[in-house]
Amino acid sequence: MTNQLFSSVEEAEQFLSSKFGNGDSFDVCIKRIFIRNMDTLIVYISGLVNGDSITEILSDLQFVAEEEIEDDKEYFHEHFNYYGTDEAPTIDEFLLGILSGRVGFVTAHGYCYLAEFRNYPGRNPEEPDNEKVIRGSRDGFAENIIQNVALIRRRIRSTELRFNMHKISTLGQTDVSISYMNNLVNEEHLKWIQDRFKLIKHDGLTMADKSLEEWLFKQRFHPMPFVRYSERPDIVAAHLLEGHIAIVVDTSPSVMLMPVTMFHLLQHAEEYRQAPVIGSIMRLLRYVAVILSLVLLPLWYLFATHEQFLPDKLSFLGVAEPSEVPLFLQLLIADIGLEYLRIAAIHTPTPLSTAMGLVAGVIIGQIAIEVGLFSGEVVLYTAIAAIFTFAIPNYELSISVKVFRILLLSATAIAGANGFFIAIFIIFSYLCSLKPMRVPYMWPLVPFFPKAFLRVFIRFPMSDDAPRPYIVGAKQRKRS
Repeated sequence: MTNQLFSSVEEAEQFLSSKFGNGDSFDVCIKRIFIRNMDTLIVYISGLVNGDSITEILSDLQFVAEEEIEDDKEYFHEHFNYYGTDEAPTIDEFLLGILSGRVGFVTAHGYCYLAEFRNYPGRNPEEPDNEKVIRGSRDGFAENIIQNVALIRRRIRSTELRFNMHKISTLGQTDVSISYMNNLVNEEHLKWIQDRFKLIKHDGLTMADKSLEEWLFKQRFHPMPFVRYSERPDIVAAHLLEGHIAIVVDTSPSVMLMPVTMFHLLQHAEEYRQAPVIGSIMRLLRYVAVILSLVLLPLWYLFATHEQFLPDKLSFLGVAEPSEVPLFLQLLIADIGLEYLRIAAIHTPTPLSTAMGLVAGVIIGQIAIEVGLFSGEVVLYTAIAAIFTFAIPNYELSISVKVFRILLLSATAIAGANGFFIAIFIIFSYLCSLKPMRVPYMWPLVPFFPKAFLRVFIRFPMSDDAPRPYIVGAKQRKRS
């Protein structure tokens, strides 16, 4: 296969001008230059390349009098010996390389080359807001896939670390990299992901990793997240060493980790930055927060409306001053109102969000109690449930818990204690039925693995020879 894609530089200039629009896009640069004595066409997207490096290299290629050119290919390789230069085998790959940030060169007789001068716009690595730690690294992923891959490479200096690049979607041609440890990865899981990639026939992944998740898992209307998103390189590196697979999507500051269970979504880096005892306590408190976030409001509603279930010593848990508004409606309005408050905080500029939160949380809540719209207990327990929800480290999981909480509250309001326990059973059965990538979502609880279940609840010292999780199917389970 030859890289002579055009018969002349003039034909190449005419073809590329028609493809990119003759002067329609200000950022597309199509210029005639000289590499020593050879007439050459250079093509690039100005916002995706390092212009200083291009200028510096081309400035050294000055014209030499009476120098003859016998062979384009030999002459180009001899004088433009830049380390990141490849031959373009087809016109489609030549165009894709230019659109991906590489610089295209077409010689006098139509030989095409792509040079690596990419310099994607983006921010510097900084600590992600939703995965903060008291002590530890402060770098995080940005929107540049090359930069994100380098952050992972920095932590795993092994020749077994692989980054397989793919182009996903027909028009967007998004860069997506599958990352794994070659000596650990489960070949069935890897093939499953690669086969799913081939089935994606869509015009673009504008929402980056979230769009890819829905295509991979056919998520439909399932509320539960099927992957773990992380913006911390240390978390991704730790999962890769366990045998998980990571997917890095260009333009996204988060990396997808799979396969995972629900218990993976409840882990946090802070547990491993503290002593094992402290880390275990923090983990247990987080698990308790998840359970209470789900059942606190429905359980309190059950006790408040069915006083026969309350012991005399817990009679204070009821409603002291009944309101004209039904209790179920109060809880529903308060819980959904907090969600509106969260949405409003997201769309409010940072300097105003604090003031907005004070107005909504204090003034509106107090007035609602005084006018009789809410009872004081409703505001109290709704706020406590919200605090428990905020303790869930995974944002997608916290939203799912809110959805299940409203369903559980509705079932309790309709059928009382029977509705409460039936809804709990249905939710638990639904979670146990999920098997993304053929991995049980509730492992190691269902199916029950005692030793693995103990390690889920207790953060053992790093010096303990803990095997890699059974569900990843790693080639080597022993880590030491």
